Amino acid sequence: MKLHLITVGEPKLPYAKMGWQEYLARLRHYHTVRITHVPDKWAYDAAYLLQAAGTGSYKIALVIGGQQFTSPELAAFLEKRAVDAREVCLLIGGPEGLPAEVIQKTDLQLGLSKLTFPHDLAMVILLETLYRASTISAGQPYHK
Repeated sequence: MKLHLITVGEPKLPYAKMGWQEYLARLRHYHTVRITHVPDKWAYDAAYLLQAAGTGSYKIALVIGGQQFTSPELAAFLEKRAVDAREVCLLIGGPEGLPAEVIQKTDLQLGLSKLTFPHDLAMVILLETLYRASTISAGQPYHK
């Protein structure tokens, strides 16, 4: 499956940089992963963010209050997306979130938790969550 992660900014704190690099490397064992780090100056430019996501991709906005999955449910959801043969694009906004126009034009609004996380940590959690779902689909023991 092709995954495209679009983030406003990059992880800045040392722990987040390390976590990002670690889980990105792990995730790439299962998927083709493309990363686009959008500069902060474009954080609220809906047209810019949607253009970065491209046409034809299955767009997922990370939002507070979005639909939540268990890890096995996310694995099953991603397996269905893989059958569609469309790139899955996950958009992570800046600390203030994504513009409303971007959220409205996505196929799914995904919530990582009912808790609020710092921006850097949310980026790492997303990668770990995708990696965990990938290991479940592959029948690997990581999830246990």
